[in-house]
Amino acid sequence: MKAADPKRPKLIAFESLYSMDGDVAPVHAICDLAKRYDAMTYCDEVHAVGMYGPRGGGICERDNAMDRVDVLEGTLAKAFGCLGGYIAGSAEMVDAVRSYAPGFIFTTALPPAICAAATAAIKHLKTSSWERERHQDRAARVKAVLNAAGLPVMPSDTHIVPVLIATPKVQAACDMLLAEHGIYIQPINYPTVPRGMERLRITPRPITTTR
Repeated sequence: MKAADPKRPKLIAFESLYSMDGDVAPVHAICDLAKRYDAMTYCDEVHAVGMYGPRGGGICERDNAMDRVDVLEGTLAKAFGCLGGYIAGSAEMVDAVRSYAPGFIFTTALPPAICAAATAAIKHLKTSSWERERHQDRAARVKAVLNAAGLPVMPSDTHIVPVLIATPKVQAACDMLLAEHGIYIQPINYPTVPRGMERLRITPRPITTTR
């Protein structure tokens, strides 16, 4: 951005919570950078909405940065248990997307029942913190159990629990877990992660139990 024409439109797109490692973005530092170079910001909160912030708004809400980000993207799946997605921003920004984005214009609208379910889930998680607190507790418990067993759990301060396998044979590990123990985990392979960083990605739920 420093080398770009100051008049050229610029956009910084980033994830608030990286789903492969569980890393959290330095949102304020990114917004400071955007302000310095007159860039817009686009934050993907898909893995954070419903699970972080006092009302489940995500990492940006937790870090008091929502008003600094131009476009926030979230999902109605994952924490909200439905399907679909959304962006939030200024009225002008949202209207521009509504008017010009073919992916929005030519996409079938969500069924009313899904919209009602998503609305109910959002309303609930805006006022209930039990699920968020329990979720963090269960994630910490799973990490502790795996670490105690000597498994290579990658460090993470979030609910993402990555277990490094470091070989393409991660698929064989997933097949064994399913066939012998009834545990279904999707393998994370290249190119999603670099070669040699293949892993299992475990995401506990608030109702997950451990022995």
